[in-house]
Amino acid sequence: MKLLNAIDKHILQTVAGMHDMPQGAYNIRKNGEGIIRNSTANIEIIPKTDKPGIDVIVKPGARGESVHIPVILTAEGLEDMVYNSFDIGAGADVLIVAGCGIHNPGDKNSRHDGIHNFIVRKGARMRYVEKHYGEGDSHGKKILNPKTVVEIEEDGYAEMELVQISGVDDTKRDTEARLYKNAHLLVTERMLTDGDQYAESKIIVELLGRDSSARIISRSVGRDNSRQIFYPVAVGMNRCRAHVQCDAIIMHQAQIRSIPEIAANHADAQLVHEAAIGKIAGEQLTKLMTMGLSESEAEETILRGFLK
Repeated sequence: MKLLNAIDKHILQTVAGMHDMPQGAYNIRKNGEGIIRNSTANIEIIPKTDKPGIDVIVKPGARGESVHIPVILTAEGLEDMVYNSFDIGAGADVLIVAGCGIHNPGDKNSRHDGIHNFIVRKGARMRYVEKHYGEGDSHGKKILNPKTVVEIEEDGYAEMELVQISGVDDTKRDTEARLYKNAHLLVTERMLTDGDQYAESKIIVELLGRDSSARIISRSVGRDNSRQIFYPVAVGMNRCRAHVQCDAIIMHQAQIRSIPEIAANHADAQLVHEAAIGKIAGEQLTKLMTMGLSESEAEETILRGFLK
């Protein structure tokens, strides 16, 4: 990674687990421009010509393939907008590792908005991991606003892991999914906010096809004076199954709202939702402290396990 400095490498390791250039296809974007790109025999990455972003095309039947598409922002006052499209060919099986890290060195806000459109074709499988992270002691905010739209064709499967690690001052996350016959989706969202940070997440899944299924799992921790709002929605339009689960730990003066919704528009739609917000259990802290941990160490241990 000769073109990247120490800050870049730290961000790539944090949001994408990259210690070096990965095997497979990759595209690294820094401060509004693609700087390093690699396609493979089964995965083609093509820069868009009409707007910033890339098209990622996975050939039908490709197996054991991976794509890394991290974004780095290290410039003060930069507003970056990117449009990425993904076509996962029929019968393919692919891992896509995204994520964005912002290192804001100044007092002006730095912001990245990413719009990702996926189509998971018949019988294909996709695992998508997206991590967001912010750092820097400046007064400038780190702002991330992702929008993700997924279509899963017949017999397709998608697993999406959406994570906000720390340091992001403001985020508005929109996720939309449409599932067709016998398509399946698992969304796992994990969020950590502290200080005066604000996070809003909207997830809407439409189960259009017969025997489609979805599971939405949201886990969050709100600390200090931070605020969080969650709107997970599952809409059953056919014989289908969906489960929406939201769990949150609230600390200090944080505020958390969880508003799960299920809507059945078919007599054979089986939809369930549940939500819970609460403090760390005192007995958990006591047990860990009897093992030699301080109260703060015990808290961090519990929170890491909860957000795993």
